[in-house]
Formats: sequence, C-alpha cells, structure tokens
Amino acid sequence: MVNEAIKEHGGHEVAVTVAPALPVQGCRLALSNLDLLLPPLDVSLFFCYPHPAPTVAALKEALAKTLVAYYPLAGEVVPNADGEPELLCNGRGVDFTVATAAGVELREVRLGAVDEGVEKLVPAKKAGGVVAVKVTKFGCGGAVVGCTFDHRVCDAYSFNMFLVAWAAAARTGSPAAPAPSFCRSLVTPRDPPLRAPSTDALIDRLFCPRSAAPPPPAVAASSVNRIYRVSAADIAALKASAGPGRTKLEAFTAHLWRLCSRAASPRQSQCCMGVVVDGRTRMSPDGAMRVYFGNVLTIPYGVTGSEDLRRMGLADVAGDVHRWVAEAATGEHFRGLVDWVEALRPKPAAARAYLGGTGGNEAMACIVSSGMSFPVGKADFGTGLPAFASYHFPWPAGAGYVMPMPSARGDGDWVVYVHVAPELAKVMEEEPTVFQALENSYVFQ
Repeated sequence: MVNEAIKEHGGHEVAVTVAPALPVQGCRLALSNLDLLLPPLDVSLFFCYPHPAPTVAALKEALAKTLVAYYPLAGEVVPNADGEPELLCNGRGVDFTVATAAGVELREVRLGAVDEGVEKLVPAKKAGGVVAVKVTKFGCGGAVVGCTFDHRVCDAYSFNMFLVAWAAAARTGSPAAPAPSFCRSLVTPRDPPLRAPSTDALIDRLFCPRSAAPPPPAVAASSVNRIYRVSAADIAALKASAGPGRTKLEAFTAHLWRLCSRAASPRQSQCCMGVVVDGRTRMSPDGAMRVYFGNVLTIPYGVTGSEDLRRMGLADVAGDVHRWVAEAATGEHFRGLVDWVEALRPKPAAARAYLGGTGGNEAMACIVSSGMSFPVGKADFGTGLPAFASYHFPWPAGAGYVMPMPSARGDGDWVVYVHVAPELAKVMEEEPTVFQALENSYVFQ
C-alpha cells in the first residue's frame, strides 16, 4: 500500500529546532480562564503541495521571522504554583522535522483513508512543546506541511492567524499584519465577578468541575478517522431543507445529529450533539478581539432521544440546534463563563458536551467544530496554493468529532474530517447524498 510506503520511507527523518529570528525576552504568560477550560489536547493540520512545493529552507526562514511576533509558540507549557498550565516564553523554538518519502508520489496518497497512514504526515508534539512542524518530501517533488499545536494555548482561529502570517513571510519576506495580541485583559474576570442566576444556569448545564464530571461515553477502540467531501449543491440543499433563517452549519449539524440517531446502539437511548462557538465578536462587537490569540470558545449542546430524532424532520432538528447555539452565542455568556472559571480555580473544569451531556454512557455523543475559516486560500508559501488541506484530530475522548472546512478547490465544496465510532461512519457512507468518498481524482486534477 502507498501509505505503508509512507510509513517506511517516513522513518528517514531529520529533526531540528527553529528559534525566533530575534532574541525573546523571557517571561511567563498566564493562560486565560477560557484557555483553562481545555484539557491537554493536541490538534493537527496539514497542507498538500504538488511540485513545486515550498522548500524546507524557505519554510524555516519564514517560521523564524514569524515567531518573533508569535513568541509564545516558541516557548513551553509549564505548571504554575497552583498546578495550572501557563506559558514559559523562553525562545526555546519550534521542533521542525523533515521526512523523506522518496519512493512515493503525493498523488498516490489516499488522503481520505486517514487511518492508513495520513497520521504520519503530521508531527507528534513533544511534551511541554507548544507547536511542532513536519515537512514530508515526496519523490515527485511535492510535499506535505503538517503542524500540531497545543489546544490549551490557542484555538483554530488563533492558529489560523499564525499560519497566514507564516505563509506571508515565506511569500513576501515579512509576516502578515496585524500582529497578534496576547493581552489577557480582554478575557479577565470582572471585579467583582458577577454571578447572574440565568447566566450561571446555562454555564452549569454546559460545564462542570472535572471532579464532578460524569463518566464520559465509552471510547470505541475501533474509532475511525476519515475525510469526506460534501458538494456545494448538497450543502445548499441541506440549508434549504432546514428552513428559513438557518445557517449552513446549523443544517449540517442537524443532518449529522439525525445520522447519529440511526447509528446509536439499543442502549444509547439518547444522542448528544455539541457545536463549538467562537466568542470574539460576542465579547467585543467593536472588533477589539479580532487579533486576540488564545481560546475564546464555548460548547453548547442538545440531548434528544434517539427514537425522537429518527422521527423528526430536518427543519425541526435544525430549529433545536439554532435555539441552543443562540443561547450561548452571547457576550454575557462568555463574560459569565470567565467569572465562573475564576470562582472554581484552581480546580479544572470540563465541557459536558465532551462527556455526552447529561446522558453519560447512555448517549451517543458528537461535536461539530467549524473549520470554515481554515485559511486554505492564503496558505501560499511562495510556490502556489495547496491542492488539499485538512485538520487531523483523533482525540481520546468518547464523543465523536467532526470538522467541516472549505475545499482547496475554492468552488464551495466542503471537506469534512471525522473521528467517529465505526457505526456512525457506516451510516454516513451508506446514505445516498452529502458524505462522499474523497478520491484522489478530486484532489489532484
């Protein structure tokens, strides 16, 4: 198999550390209360470049320049006096690995079959590191640029800023402006913290202290990782069926929720669906958080009986999704969440959506995280845009994770990374529309 050859040839690797191009004054940067809601999870992504691909030298030089403004990414995550994680900004640098797959052509890699070896295209980040980069060079002259980052330090919005700046530095010699902001005052608790009963009730439903967390849904040992494509026409059809006022993501989430009910086992009497919501524009409608680097996320969810979901129409399910997303998509919710974490510290908290909501082991759980801002159209490192790009997040939690993002073709299609139980993958693949196999002929035209 081609991907087996990647594993074999990928064994020839050279690792270095890329430090900021200018000296960094050592300091400690606290994680915000919203960062502290994240468990220690690593998120990966990768870009596929046919010949001519960006050179390793160009990528390293541009990375060193970009790390001057994004200096926390060149540091380490260490515990503070209370045992909470924080950033030691010491200029240690980013681990950068170069692998060679000389006997393989990029167009032969089955990108949709993630479990067959695509995980070899992204780096395994060292403990304490913030970011790692891996470049895999192929015999055809193509290359894959893979990155892995610590989710406690930043969300996808933040890391997208870094990627765009890095690509601009490779393309033009200077990182893209504006520079990131690490100003924690944007997400500090109020003094004194405000505890409104209505706000706290929603937060208590969405989050809980980890010590009081219910057991998560059982992790399927055979969970599968796949990448599918969804045509622009099917996305539009879902949106139309979901009814007026519903977004494409709400329609997609509702469709997936219904598929979960079809895949649920007899003991999974409930299905929990969560959606990751970004709070930047909610907390700062004036745009003050546009360049804020860190996590600004909440995860509302809904739990509905599996049989009920199977009977409901798409418009009704999409209405439910819209309702519970809208409840959490407010500035007051995010400000209340910051205050709620402050009252709990240093005890860690967890999102209940990761745990199947209130259903625990009796729920089939899945989370949708939109990657529609994924900067595939700006990831030109000087030799052109990638032919393909995707996230890679085979996380250890029991809930499934689904990440739609724009296709590199720029035609309105989506590519969708999924980490789900095999029963759900089977249902997704058996339906006549929406989730379609990602073929090489689609990627490499």
